[in-house]
Amino acid sequence: MISDSDILKLILGFKIKHLRNQRGISYQSLSEQTGLSVSYLNDIEKGKKYPKPDKIRALSEAFNISYDDLVSTQADKKLLPVIDLLKSGFFKYFPSEEFGMNTEKLIDFFSNDPDRISAFISTILKMTRSYQIEKEHFYRIALRSYQDMHDNYFPDLEDSASDFRKNLNLPDTIPLSTLENLLSNEFSITIKKDVLSFHEKLHVFRSYYQENKKTLFLNDQLSENQHRFLIAKEIGYQYLKLDGRSYETYLNKEASFEKLLNNFKASYFAAALLVDQHVLASDLANASVITQWNPKIIQDLLDKYQVTPETLLQRFTNILPKHFGIDNLFFIRIDGHKNLIEYQITKELHISGLHKPYQNQLTEHLCHRWVSISSIKNLEGKKQPYFIDAQISDYWQTDNSYFCISVAEDGRFDSQFGSSVTIGLSMTESLRATFNFIKDPNLKRKTVHTTCENCSLPDCDNRVAPPSKINIKKREAELIEALKELD
Repeated sequence: MISDSDILKLILGFKIKHLRNQRGISYQSLSEQTGLSVSYLNDIEKGKKYPKPDKIRALSEAFNISYDDLVSTQADKKLLPVIDLLKSGFFKYFPSEEFGMNTEKLIDFFSNDPDRISAFISTILKMTRSYQIEKEHFYRIALRSYQDMHDNYFPDLEDSASDFRKNLNLPDTIPLSTLENLLSNEFSITIKKDVLSFHEKLHVFRSYYQENKKTLFLNDQLSENQHRFLIAKEIGYQYLKLDGRSYETYLNKEASFEKLLNNFKASYFAAALLVDQHVLASDLANASVITQWNPKIIQDLLDKYQVTPETLLQRFTNILPKHFGIDNLFFIRIDGHKNLIEYQITKELHISGLHKPYQNQLTEHLCHRWVSISSIKNLEGKKQPYFIDAQISDYWQTDNSYFCISVAEDGRFDSQFGSSVTIGLSMTESLRATFNFIKDPNLKRKTVHTTCENCSLPDCDNRVAPPSKINIKKREAELIEALKELD
């Protein structure tokens, strides 16, 4: 992370480099005017050094500007967007090193063409304000990009979970009681399950860790499998010694990227602890020879590992790229009222490309032909805890097709609501060669789109909103044609 003092160094270095380049002053010339060595000037511009007042005064005289103007975090109109970005706290909490961005590279990048870069940053900032995109959205987008960079597979976290399991001689499927004892005996943490659900305001939280009392509060309205994951996640926080964390399951608006990243690491550790990568890879290899699709394939894995559908399908996104070379995929979670028409994507991950579907911030209506939504609707009247379905989704007027597996379940706190998790695998030759059941002729197949507003699919029996965006484009095209016909 970049500290506050680093930010001040960056701003001063950026302004000095900009002034030097703008006025065509070489390092040697500036060195002669100020009495500062070329290497020291270079360190200032790279954000490595912050000069003492007498040296700043010498620099201000060389550039013929006031001392206060040089050290100020303000700047002229052309530089202000970059300065505002540096001051915003984004780089303070954003793990630039994870993306190969050190302070020197930032200064070089910003100084390369400050006019265009400032205009670009200003455009982005205005767009985020117009669409009410806040910093936590950036953090989540950055985290998803970080996962994509690594194909959502992290060997260090896999090894940590494997070492923990081996050192304590834990079985492949770890009982809830064992996890509870581990949290108590290894980390001296007490579990309380009868508090959150009875609290007037706090019953919406799944868990809360009270650090000073070393107590993990779990909501007793959750399932045993959800409890298993939350306990395993707390073990992850403790075992990995993650500083900068969220104590509740709901990351609020003040969450930093560090908290979000550590939440991801603890969650990844939990999933790897509950579902060993090699065991799951073996199970998927065994399933790959089955020639007919059957929801029992997924149900058997849920029963074996005693995890939630989200944990299992998220684990698929770790294992398939690493062990099967299938890295063209997406994962989404959708929430919504089972009897209404509006649904929201509340979690998503895209590996090896920006796949459809994707989160939509424009309050458009997601396509109800998605298996993600139809599986939620099929929850009504079902006695089993989950509804598992699969289909091949062909995107209208494109060559994009995905094999999608979706698992839906009732809302834990309100049965009128439902949620589904879906993994979508691009229909490549490699995928067809790996899993035989994808070639099952009885497998459901549907033509889909992203949102109703953008869809021109005729006679759609699942349409819940008119194709307003398509109609606007059609009217615009008609106007252009009418103009061409003028004499």
